[in-house]
Amino acid sequence: MTVHTLRSLQAAHLARIYDDEIAPCWGNRFAKLLLRDLTVPAQGQVLDIACGTGQSTIELLRRLTDGSRLIAIDESRAMLDALRNKLAALDASDASRVFLRTESALPRLSFADEVYDLVVCNLALGEMPSGELAVADFARVARPGGEVRCTLPLAGTFEQLYDLYREVLLKHDRREALARLDDHLARYPTFERAERWLAAANLEASVEIEEFSLVFRSARELFAAPVIEYGPLARWMAVAGTGPEVQDVFWHIKEAIDAYFGRGPFHVTVRAGCLIGRKPERRVPEVVPADHAEDAPTVSVVTREIPREPPPRDR
Repeated sequence: MTVHTLRSLQAAHLARIYDDEIAPCWGNRFAKLLLRDLTVPAQGQVLDIACGTGQSTIELLRRLTDGSRLIAIDESRAMLDALRNKLAALDASDASRVFLRTESALPRLSFADEVYDLVVCNLALGEMPSGELAVADFARVARPGGEVRCTLPLAGTFEQLYDLYREVLLKHDRREALARLDDHLARYPTFERAERWLAAANLEASVEIEEFSLVFRSARELFAAPVIEYGPLARWMAVAGTGPEVQDVFWHIKEAIDAYFGRGPFHVTVRAGCLIGRKPERRVPEVVPADHAEDAPTVSVVTREIPREPPPRDR
């Protein structure tokens, strides 16, 4: 078995784990927030960025009207294969309006400026090196009057775990690890910071927040849960350090969780944020003579909307 084949099998296994174990308690919750009160424009062109196994893609497809088109991209072939299997079970006429492409959104999207009426991204924004630059790039490919929607966990997510983590590091005087913890927490944007990302991209901004809880019966169950093991656990371990340091810190964290919550379940809060930005319609000045000017000739400036061009079609 080649290394490439082994990696392909591992990726396919992860796609199944994501659908069976992670999506129900994580991806689907964010997708519902992403799609809440969302209407796809008539004959709209839609881009689904980092679509994964299709938590948002399938529902977007249901909302398409005749003449609409949906492009879904993801860097993982295994994730797209899982989505293809779901599309194969749908009506052929519906599935024909979805086009899948294996590609990453980094370092920037490959699409031309001002192509899409709707750009969505469920959960991948928080994994990108710069949320602000990513939002600006999403806005770049949106048409004037189009909409950009992104979900990600905001500051306050997993706060119960992080409070205990900080307590352990303070108790054992792990100053370098405390600095790394602060850097890690800074990756979760605040409500205000998310609004600034949208404003910097020249989008009319709003941010919606929904809180929910993940519940674990013990520390052991927490760290073994796929939503944690395949999610933030690697970064949590990197905060602790390397080698024996990691084992030591996590042993103390497990002891703290079981000491505080040993008689009941351990709840951790998730603050799900949906960034919604509308790109202003482009306007150009139109100079007309002022009516009944009394003295020297003057002009007034009004604006008019530029008609939209018809959407591009596949050849």
